[in-house]
Amino acid sequence: MQLSARNQLEGKVAGVELGAVMANVKIEITEPGVITAVITKESAEKLGLSEGDDVTAIIKSTEVIVGK
Repeated sequence: MQLSARNQLEGKVAGVELGAVMANVKIEITEPGVITAVITKESAEKLGLSEGDDVTAIIKSTEVIVGK
């Protein structure tokens, strides 16, 4: 499967809770790999980002797409 989404985390389903309309799917991540963040130049400069810095990737999203 090919997707244009940049941040793809491989894992295994650890649990599925089915509701009347929605399903809660827990995915155990086995290999985080690399997260790609596209941020403004201004933000990168304000943070003083450079290779080797320790940072935290905070994923802000309204949806997570599950592919199989």
